[in-house]
Amino acid sequence: MHRLLVSTWPYAPVFWAVMVWAFAPEARVIHGGHEPTAPDDAHSKQLIVVGQGLGVFAAFAIALRVPSTALAHPVAWFWVGIAVMIAGSLFRRHCRRMLGRSFTGAVIVRPDHVVIERGAYRYVRHPSYTAGTILLLGLSLTLANWLSVVVLLTLVAVVYGYRVAVEERALVTSIGEPYRAYMSRTTRFVPFLF
Repeated sequence: MHRLLVSTWPYAPVFWAVMVWAFAPEARVIHGGHEPTAPDDAHSKQLIVVGQGLGVFAAFAIALRVPSTALAHPVAWFWVGIAVMIAGSLFRRHCRRMLGRSFTGAVIVRPDHVVIERGAYRYVRHPSYTAGTILLLGLSLTLANWLSVVVLLTLVAVVYGYRVAVEERALVTSIGEPYRAYMSRTTRFVPFLF
């Protein structure tokens, strides 16, 4: 087994400090415990937790056990990954500020739910999932292994794809025409593209 930069000096303290800083708010969203029963969620929260957890585990396992798919210049990839993780976490924090109490771990539609069109939500319906993908892309890049990147991003795409379908169905049912109109003028993940 070969050693990863994320477990060697001087890279490990940087990696783990960024991990704690980036994922502590995520843990509070998942384990906050203040969410009401979420019948609209259709187990999407659990799928995200399990799918992303398996993806991160697989990314590390592949980087450790399949060195033949390692990328050249691991130090450069490590620093690019750290920068991308920080950018993804800052973007997620922006989304949390824009949504306020509507930013929850589970799909929860309240009777007074309204369409939010502030910040990134003006252009994209699900920027927090874009931000989560960026955050996990950064994590996988620090491992400097292209197969780790592919496996983790594939699992992220699957779980977020399911979550978006559940969330949009719940919002259309609850909000109706205002949300349909919002869907017609925005893209899901990347402004003007998709």
